[in-house]
Amino acid sequence: MSHSTFLVTVSGPDRMGVGAELFRALHALEGDDVRLMDVAQITIRGTLVLCAEVSSEAALTHESLMASLQETSIEGDGMSFHVEEVVPKDEVDGRRLLVTLLAPQITARQLESVFDAIAASGATCERIVHLASYPVDCYELIVIGPSHPLLRASMTLVAKENGLDLAVQRAGLHRRAKHLVVMDADSTLLQDEVIDLLGEASGRAEEVSAITRSAMDGEIDFAEALRRRVELLAGLPASVLDDVRAKLRLAPGARTLVRTLQRLGYVPAVVSGGFVEVLAPLLAELDVTYFEANQLEIKDGVLTGRVVGEILDRAGKARALRHFAAEVGVPLEQTVAVGDGANDIDMLSVAGLGIAFNAKALVQEHADTALSVPYLDAVLYFLGISREEIETV
Repeated sequence: MSHSTFLVTVSGPDRMGVGAELFRALHALEGDDVRLMDVAQITIRGTLVLCAEVSSEAALTHESLMASLQETSIEGDGMSFHVEEVVPKDEVDGRRLLVTLLAPQITARQLESVFDAIAASGATCERIVHLASYPVDCYELIVIGPSHPLLRASMTLVAKENGLDLAVQRAGLHRRAKHLVVMDADSTLLQDEVIDLLGEASGRAEEVSAITRSAMDGEIDFAEALRRRVELLAGLPASVLDDVRAKLRLAPGARTLVRTLQRLGYVPAVVSGGFVEVLAPLLAELDVTYFEANQLEIKDGVLTGRVVGEILDRAGKARALRHFAAEVGVPLEQTVAVGDGANDIDMLSVAGLGIAFNAKALVQEHADTALSVPYLDAVLYFLGISREEIETV
């Protein structure tokens, strides 16, 4: 008799002792030739689904397995079992991928579109985990499919059409290995644009903001835009930097993101086109030790309208991410970059996972996934960290 693998599924109203009955029956069959290969269980609102995979080279048949189970007290009071022969797990074609879905509320209509796209890609869903129900709804799907690029393309289209934030990643233990998470500061870690606040202090807010918008949209080279804006600040007293720092507002969920990363052994970092003088005290408060930013020239207590040294631009941010990864000791595949502007594009492209955070379409096109919710700690869900884990740490 050829090699056989059977899946036993027990389902119905949960009650004490069901698991013991199932494994007692399987133990009676277990021997040199019969092995328990896998077990999974879920209970939703008092309804149990318990599955066991059993494999045999010769001795086990559908009939003998059914007979052993029928001798138990599993059946009754709405509880039943089902036995079917299946393809062994290690013979399943394709590779395991993780599909993370996120939205303020995920509906059955959205899930219908997702599962239609999975099927159209020649893939199947093996498992669903509800990572969070607030402040956003988030599910993680383990999908077995023959083509990562095909599934990702299909999922990206579904996400755009159905208002979902979605990521497709390779499954594996690397998800729980140490990661480096590099964030932009302005309009990502922060709700504000520091240069715009400095523009307000100089009385030239409209001019500064106009240049900022052009730079964010990729219409002006970032370095040139920064020089132009800093020139408009010439003559401001350095004490203005303290005033601006006091006005800074962290993005919702920013403290939670940084704290959770640190307590789980991940490394948060900040790479900003903003200014060390404003950011350093705030990052010290958050205990973020890895960061790079531009430096304003100050003479005799006054801003000169110039930047000290080479400007940290789009290419500089990518270099900083690589440098931090080498210093922390993680491969680029285990880096995450989060940003919103055109000067973040290179950094998002270099990282193992690039996340466009409430970004323009141009930036989203260069990222692996996008977040359109205002909560920065939603980044944690793309690392497979559940809301329950976030609250626990």
